[in-house]
Amino acid sequence: MLKSIAGLFSTDLAIDLGTANTLVYQRGQGIIISEPAVVAIEKTTSGNKLVRAVGKAAKEMLGRTPANIIAIRPMKEGVIADFDITEEMLKYFIAKAHNRRWGVRPRIVISVPSGITAVEKRAVIESALSAGARNVALIEEPIAAAIGAQMPITEPSGNMVVDIGGGTTEVAVISLMGIVCSISARVAGDHMDEAIINYVKKKHNLLIGETTAEQIKIDAGNVKAGSHEKSVEVRGRDLVRGIPMTVEMTGKEVREALKETTRAIVDAVKNTLEKTPPELASDISERGIVLTGGGALLKGLDKLLTEEAGLPVFVAEEPLNCVVMGAGKLLENLPLLKRITTAA
Repeated sequence: MLKSIAGLFSTDLAIDLGTANTLVYQRGQGIIISEPAVVAIEKTTSGNKLVRAVGKAAKEMLGRTPANIIAIRPMKEGVIADFDITEEMLKYFIAKAHNRRWGVRPRIVISVPSGITAVEKRAVIESALSAGARNVALIEEPIAAAIGAQMPITEPSGNMVVDIGGGTTEVAVISLMGIVCSISARVAGDHMDEAIINYVKKKHNLLIGETTAEQIKIDAGNVKAGSHEKSVEVRGRDLVRGIPMTVEMTGKEVREALKETTRAIVDAVKNTLEKTPPELASDISERGIVLTGGGALLKGLDKLLTEEAGLPVFVAEEPLNCVVMGAGKLLENLPLLKRITTAA
């Protein structure tokens, strides 16, 4: 009996609705879902769209489906690009979180980029409500990331967080639970993958897909030259002969491919620092900058930012989980959630 009563109060969810990945935190249980934000859609002869797969199963279909099935990402640069498909994706994750129990309508906290418009915020709320949420609260990603990284944002002092996701890089200075200054740059992990695809096409006349580009970034990406650089074998289609081909890509080449993207992230950090009030800048120079998000795992990025900004830079513990962990912690502290929830 006690277990069933406890279950009524543990249906609340926090969702990091990312461009590349969706993470779900359930109150009282922690992170229960971490899957790619991909949906496979089948187009029928009548023109309808049927959801064939969501998450990991859908990502495995990227670039491998017949013409009538397409694997798409309904989120683009941190905001909803396809409302109906995002709703279907949320329905899937909410149902999976609650083991497909009928009638569960959870309270949901969703993280959103700090730079999105009121219309985009409304789209997120309506999509979640249509997917079965009882009510929806939005929290800006930099604040969620800072809470998840255990930064002291309730204090009257400067905290700087750089959250590098799939679609956006959120740079923010936070004090007293609010964002003092920020930049939401629409350049992040997906743009790195695209840069690698374009570089391989131009340099090696080889066509590769998103999944291959992402793996190159993970295996050989390093934005600082060093003695531990790796080379990787890259398989794709020869653009001249049209046949499968394998080439070797050096760490130096990967760094060259990522140069413009990493420069844009560095510029966003420096521009935010230039807007920071002197008192808070002093705090940041003492405490340093914290990196979160999947992009924080790019080798050498912390060292590059340290050189460019002249400040200590640290990678958060479990950077991929910071945003959803921060949003999840707010489910345990509803008064704080009400104070920092962003209005639609």
